[in-house]
Amino acid sequence: MLAENVRTRFSALDVATTFLDAPGGTQVPDSVIDAIATYLRESNANLGGPFGNSRRSDALVARARLTAAAFLRCEPDEAFFGANMTTLNFALTRTVGRTLQEGDEILITTLDHDGNVSPWLELAHDLGLRVQLVRVHDDTTLDYDDLERKLGDRTRVVAFPVASNAVGTLTDVKRIVELAHGAGALAWADAVHYAPHGPIDVPDLGVDVLLCSPYKFFGPHLGVAFVRPALTERWRTYKVRPSDHPYETGTLPHELLAGFVAAVEYIESVGWQAIQEQEHALGEQFLEGLPERCRLYGLPTMDGRVPTFAFNVDGTAPRVVAERLAERDFAVWEGNYYAVEIMERLGLDEGAVRVGFVHYNTAAEVDRLLHALRDL
Repeated sequence: MLAENVRTRFSALDVATTFLDAPGGTQVPDSVIDAIATYLRESNANLGGPFGNSRRSDALVARARLTAAAFLRCEPDEAFFGANMTTLNFALTRTVGRTLQEGDEILITTLDHDGNVSPWLELAHDLGLRVQLVRVHDDTTLDYDDLERKLGDRTRVVAFPVASNAVGTLTDVKRIVELAHGAGALAWADAVHYAPHGPIDVPDLGVDVLLCSPYKFFGPHLGVAFVRPALTERWRTYKVRPSDHPYETGTLPHELLAGFVAAVEYIESVGWQAIQEQEHALGEQFLEGLPERCRLYGLPTMDGRVPTFAFNVDGTAPRVVAERLAERDFAVWEGNYYAVEIMERLGLDEGAVRVGFVHYNTAAEVDRLLHALRDL
């Protein structure tokens, strides 16, 4: 019932296509589109001027900071914006790199999106650091014993995802944070894939750095990040001299901030409990009906995962499956989705088909997908 109610708020969904591509970016409600357009019509200006448009832009940026703080449960000066998660992460890794020395170690995980891998690999190349990979079990859950074994007195950062963008597996964030902090390392969380599926509370999680992307939670293309204030006080950040903000390097995309505010307001209007109940039901329906010829990679139930599923159809290449589904007006992904390590771990040279559900998807859409997979 929830999906039927919220879909009226998405003109983008009023088409023949069944959008099961949310892991690569969600559709946005009309309120987000309207907020972006309204800003450009009525408030478009740079900051700090004495005239109306500039003052309205000042107010919007302040509101966006309050909204980011509410979304992440942090203080307004602890959250900030950038082009996207990966761009922010390259900047932040360079910043922490100023505190590192040759021989220091970074831990990453097999579940990570490359946006939380390549920035560390490049930093290691520049500074002579060591990067170690924390393994996963066959069911794609993180091997916490392996993480604990690899922590050492030279470990400086443990980088990890809150949820895998490829196979949907959740990590035990508090356990990772406890292990990292016990070794004197920073806990560096990629929450991009988790953000549309549940609330984020950075003080409760205890992370030092967290990044996410509004285009994954019904908003525009943008990056949002949190850094623990004690770190900001110590770090020398990359910024222009007149800027008061330690991490934002230029004029923000104000119209996208307006869309971000509207996206968070949309989520608040629906409520996390309703969102999670809908997604859980859709995920269970998909798992129960998945044809035998489809091989699932990852957890076989909704326990410990979000409703993102990677699978292959026996005898048919992932690209062919995606193309045949597209011919039937299903939007799904295939490939590795920048999750290089988990695809190598699973031996998937061609990647896999990926479908993902969010709360605007319906039981009827899942049923049609299962019928189409059986027809293949």
